[in-house]
Amino acid sequence: MSRDRLDLDLGFTAKIREAAISLQGDGYAERTDTGFVPLLSFRVAWRLTPAFALVLDGDALAAPQGRAEDVTAALEATLREGVRARVGYRIVEGGADNDEVYTFSLVHHVGAGLTVSL
Repeated sequence: MSRDRLDLDLGFTAKIREAAISLQGDGYAERTDTGFVPLLSFRVAWRLTPAFALVLDGDALAAPQGRAEDVTAALEATLREGVRARVGYRIVEGGADNDEVYTFSLVHHVGAGLTVSL
């Protein structure tokens, strides 16, 4: 969906993840698991001016077995045609809660990037 100042996108991400949990002490134990995680993908861009936009984009989904989120909120600047710069905050969170394992992690940071379209 695209309006004069607002772009909305919705999609699907097929994430393949490999997880490992290990314990070390008097002995060593490890449990590994590779699996498919379906996620909803989204992007909302609100153009403040022709050169600047506030962008919220990510992939996320929750289920009884666990959840996954990878979401960025950023200010994006069009430097020239085909060249965009962005600075923003990203949060990656997720884990599993089932009969075999309970584990979640959270990582967040400020990032910057440059996109060049050829």
